[in-house]
Amino acid sequence: MKFSSKSLEEAVEAFASLPGIGKKNALRMALHLAAKGKEKSQAFSQAINRMSEHLKECRRCHNFSDEDVCAICRDPARRSHTLCVVESARDVMAIEDTQQFSGRYHVLGGVISPIDGVGPEDIHINSLLDRVDKEEVEEIIMAISPSIEGETTTYYISQRLAQKDVKISIIARGISFGGDLEYADEITLGRSIVGRLPYKTNDNL
Repeated sequence: MKFSSKSLEEAVEAFASLPGIGKKNALRMALHLAAKGKEKSQAFSQAINRMSEHLKECRRCHNFSDEDVCAICRDPARRSHTLCVVESARDVMAIEDTQQFSGRYHVLGGVISPIDGVGPEDIHINSLLDRVDKEEVEEIIMAISPSIEGETTTYYISQRLAQKDVKISIIARGISFGGDLEYADEITLGRSIVGRLPYKTNDNL
Protein backbone atom coordinates (compact mmCIF):
# COMPACT_ATOMS: atom_id res chain seq x y z
CA MET A 1 0.00 0.00 0.00
CA LYS A 2 1.63 3.21 -1.21
CA PHE A 3 0.79 6.62 0.26
CA SER A 4 1.20 10.08 -1.15
CA SER A 5 1.00 11.50 2.39
CA LYS A 6 3.17 10.54 5.36
CA SER A 7 0.57 11.80 7.84
CA LEU A 8 -2.13 9.68 6.18
CA GLU A 9 0.15 6.65 6.31
CA GLU A 10 0.78 7.19 10.04
CA ALA A 11 -2.97 7.52 10.67
CA VAL A 12 -3.62 4.25 8.82
CA GLU A 13 -0.89 2.51 10.84
CA ALA A 14 -2.46 3.79 14.06
CA PHE A 15 -5.92 2.48 13.14
CA ALA A 16 -4.45 -0.83 11.92
CA SER A 17 -2.83 -1.37 15.33
CA LEU A 18 -6.29 -1.79 16.87
CA PRO A 19 -7.55 -5.39 17.29
CA GLY A 20 -9.72 -6.62 14.43
CA ILE A 21 -8.81 -3.72 12.13
CA GLY A 22 -7.02 -4.65 8.92
CA LYS A 23 -5.15 -2.27 6.62
CA LYS A 24 -8.12 -1.76 4.28
CA ASN A 25 -10.52 -0.86 7.09
CA ALA A 26 -7.84 1.32 8.65
CA LEU A 27 -7.46 3.20 5.36
CA ARG A 28 -11.24 3.60 5.09
CA MET A 29 -11.39 5.12 8.59
CA ALA A 30 -8.48 7.47 7.99
CA LEU A 31 -9.90 8.65 4.67
CA HIS A 32 -13.30 9.19 6.31
CA LEU A 33 -11.79 11.50 8.91
CA ALA A 34 -9.69 13.27 6.29
CA ALA A 35 -12.77 13.91 4.15
CA LYS A 36 -14.70 15.30 7.13
CA GLY A 37 -12.15 18.02 7.66
CA LYS A 38 -10.00 19.29 10.49
CA GLU A 39 -12.85 19.83 12.97
CA LYS A 40 -14.01 16.20 12.85
CA SER A 41 -10.47 14.87 13.16
CA GLN A 42 -9.73 17.11 16.12
CA ALA A 43 -12.94 16.08 17.89
CA PHE A 44 -11.97 12.43 17.39
CA SER A 45 -8.43 12.89 18.70
CA GLN A 46 -9.65 14.97 21.66
CA ALA A 47 -12.06 12.19 22.67
CA ILE A 48 -9.20 9.66 22.60
CA ASN A 49 -6.97 12.02 24.59
CA ARG A 50 -9.67 12.58 27.21
CA MET A 51 -10.11 8.84 27.58
CA SER A 52 -6.39 8.24 28.06
CA GLU A 53 -6.16 11.08 30.61
CA HIS A 54 -9.33 10.50 32.64
CA LEU A 55 -10.22 6.81 32.36
CA LYS A 56 -9.61 4.95 35.62
CA GLU A 57 -10.09 1.49 37.05
CA CYS A 58 -12.80 1.28 39.69
CA ARG A 59 -11.04 0.50 42.97
CA ARG A 60 -13.94 -1.72 44.01
CA CYS A 61 -14.89 -3.81 40.97
CA HIS A 62 -12.03 -3.03 38.49
CA ASN A 63 -14.44 -1.89 35.77
CA PHE A 64 -13.60 1.22 33.73
CA SER A 65 -14.69 4.45 35.37
CA ASP A 66 -14.25 8.23 35.34
CA GLU A 67 -14.21 8.22 39.15
CA ASP A 68 -12.41 6.16 41.79
CA VAL A 69 -15.62 4.13 42.17
CA CYS A 70 -17.69 3.44 39.04
CA ALA A 71 -21.32 4.43 38.51
CA ILE A 72 -22.57 0.85 38.88
CA CYS A 73 -20.88 0.39 42.26
CA ARG A 74 -22.22 3.77 43.43
CA ASP A 75 -25.79 3.08 42.31
CA PRO A 76 -27.90 2.46 45.45
CA ALA A 77 -30.55 0.71 43.35
CA ARG A 78 -28.20 -2.16 42.50
CA ARG A 79 -28.35 -5.31 44.63
CA SER A 80 -25.14 -5.18 46.62
CA HIS A 81 -25.41 -8.77 47.87
CA THR A 82 -25.17 -10.28 44.36
CA LEU A 83 -21.90 -10.12 42.42
CA CYS A 84 -21.51 -11.13 38.79
CA VAL A 85 -17.91 -12.16 38.14
CA VAL A 86 -16.70 -11.51 34.58
CA GLU A 87 -13.44 -11.65 32.71
CA SER A 88 -13.38 -8.12 31.25
CA ALA A 89 -15.16 -4.77 31.07
CA ARG A 90 -16.55 -5.84 27.68
CA ASP A 91 -18.52 -8.56 29.45
CA VAL A 92 -20.02 -6.00 31.84
CA MET A 93 -21.29 -4.03 28.85
CA ALA A 94 -22.67 -7.17 27.20
CA ILE A 95 -24.61 -8.17 30.33
CA GLU A 96 -25.83 -4.63 30.96
CA ASP A 97 -27.29 -4.57 27.43
CA THR A 98 -29.55 -7.50 28.36
CA GLN A 99 -31.18 -5.48 31.19
CA GLN A 100 -31.58 -8.78 33.07
CA PHE A 101 -29.12 -8.19 35.92
CA SER A 102 -29.46 -5.62 38.68
CA GLY A 103 -26.61 -6.62 40.98
CA ARG A 104 -23.01 -5.49 40.89
CA TYR A 105 -19.93 -6.78 39.08
CA HIS A 106 -16.38 -7.89 39.70
CA VAL A 107 -13.99 -7.76 36.74
CA LEU A 108 -11.18 -10.30 37.01
CA GLY A 109 -9.10 -8.79 34.23
CA GLY A 110 -8.41 -12.19 32.70
CA VAL A 111 -8.61 -15.91 33.44
CA ILE A 112 -6.18 -18.41 34.89
CA SER A 113 -4.08 -19.77 32.03
CA PRO A 114 -0.87 -21.56 33.03
CA ILE A 115 0.16 -22.00 29.39
CA ASP A 116 0.16 -18.20 29.05
CA GLY A 117 1.85 -17.69 32.39
CA VAL A 118 -1.30 -16.25 34.05
CA GLY A 119 -1.83 -17.49 37.59
CA PRO A 120 -4.43 -16.66 40.26
CA GLU A 121 -2.24 -13.88 41.62
CA ASP A 122 -2.22 -12.13 38.22
CA ILE A 123 -5.96 -11.44 38.16
CA HIS A 124 -8.34 -9.81 40.65
CA ILE A 125 -9.25 -12.86 42.73
CA ASN A 126 -7.98 -11.68 46.13
CA SER A 127 -9.98 -8.46 45.90
CA LEU A 128 -13.06 -10.57 45.07
CA LEU A 129 -12.55 -12.60 48.24
CA ASP A 130 -12.21 -9.37 50.22
CA ARG A 131 -15.48 -8.07 48.78
CA VAL A 132 -17.34 -11.25 49.73
CA ASP A 133 -16.50 -10.56 53.37
CA LYS A 134 -16.78 -6.77 53.46
CA GLU A 135 -19.97 -6.44 51.39
CA GLU A 136 -21.75 -9.46 52.88
CA VAL A 137 -22.18 -11.02 49.45
CA GLU A 138 -24.81 -13.76 49.31
CA GLU A 139 -24.45 -14.95 45.71
CA ILE A 140 -21.60 -15.05 43.21
CA ILE A 141 -22.62 -15.52 39.57
CA MET A 142 -19.71 -16.84 37.52
CA ALA A 143 -20.31 -15.30 34.09
CA ILE A 144 -17.00 -16.30 32.55
CA SER A 145 -16.76 -17.43 28.94
CA PRO A 146 -17.04 -21.24 28.87
CA SER A 147 -13.56 -22.47 27.94
CA ILE A 148 -10.91 -24.62 29.57
CA GLU A 149 -9.35 -21.51 31.11
CA GLY A 150 -12.75 -20.19 32.18
CA GLU A 151 -13.68 -23.50 33.81
CA THR A 152 -10.33 -23.59 35.61
CA THR A 153 -10.88 -20.07 36.93
CA THR A 154 -14.41 -20.85 38.08
CA TYR A 155 -13.24 -23.99 39.86
CA TYR A 156 -10.36 -22.19 41.57
CA ILE A 157 -12.62 -19.39 42.85
CA SER A 158 -15.23 -21.89 44.05
CA GLN A 159 -12.54 -23.69 46.03
CA ARG A 160 -11.37 -20.43 47.62
CA LEU A 161 -14.97 -19.67 48.58
CA ALA A 162 -15.80 -23.17 49.81
CA GLN A 163 -15.63 -22.23 53.49
CA LYS A 164 -17.69 -19.06 53.11
CA ASP A 165 -21.47 -18.80 53.36
CA VAL A 166 -22.04 -17.72 49.76
CA LYS A 167 -24.03 -19.28 46.93
CA ILE A 168 -22.09 -19.85 43.70
CA SER A 169 -23.97 -19.96 40.40
CA ILE A 170 -22.92 -20.27 36.77
CA ILE A 171 -24.75 -18.89 33.76
CA ALA A 172 -26.94 -21.40 31.93
CA ARG A 173 -25.35 -23.05 28.92
CA GLY A 174 -27.01 -20.92 26.28
CA ILE A 175 -23.45 -19.88 25.51
CA SER A 176 -21.55 -22.49 23.52
CA PHE A 177 -18.33 -23.92 24.96
CA GLY A 178 -15.39 -21.80 23.85
CA GLY A 179 -17.64 -18.82 23.00
CA ASP A 180 -17.10 -15.28 24.25
CA LEU A 181 -19.85 -13.46 26.15
CA GLU A 182 -19.37 -10.28 24.14
CA TYR A 183 -20.38 -12.09 20.93
CA ALA A 184 -23.52 -13.68 22.36
CA ASP A 185 -26.81 -12.08 21.35
CA GLU A 186 -28.65 -10.16 24.07
CA ILE A 187 -31.58 -12.60 24.31
CA THR A 188 -29.35 -15.68 24.72
CA LEU A 189 -27.09 -13.94 27.23
CA GLY A 190 -30.05 -12.54 29.15
CA ARG A 191 -31.65 -15.97 29.43
CA SER A 192 -28.32 -17.43 30.55
CA ILE A 193 -28.16 -14.91 33.41
CA VAL A 194 -31.78 -15.39 34.47
CA GLY A 195 -31.56 -19.19 34.17
CA ARG A 196 -28.29 -19.48 36.10
CA LEU A 197 -27.58 -22.78 37.84
CA PRO A 198 -25.90 -23.76 41.12
CA TYR A 199 -22.22 -24.53 40.56
CA LYS A 200 -21.17 -28.07 41.48
CA THR A 201 -17.46 -28.82 41.34
CA ASN A 202 -17.93 -32.54 40.81
CA ASP A 203 -19.89 -31.79 37.61
CA ASN A 204 -17.18 -29.56 36.18
CA LEU A 205 -13.98 -31.50 36.72
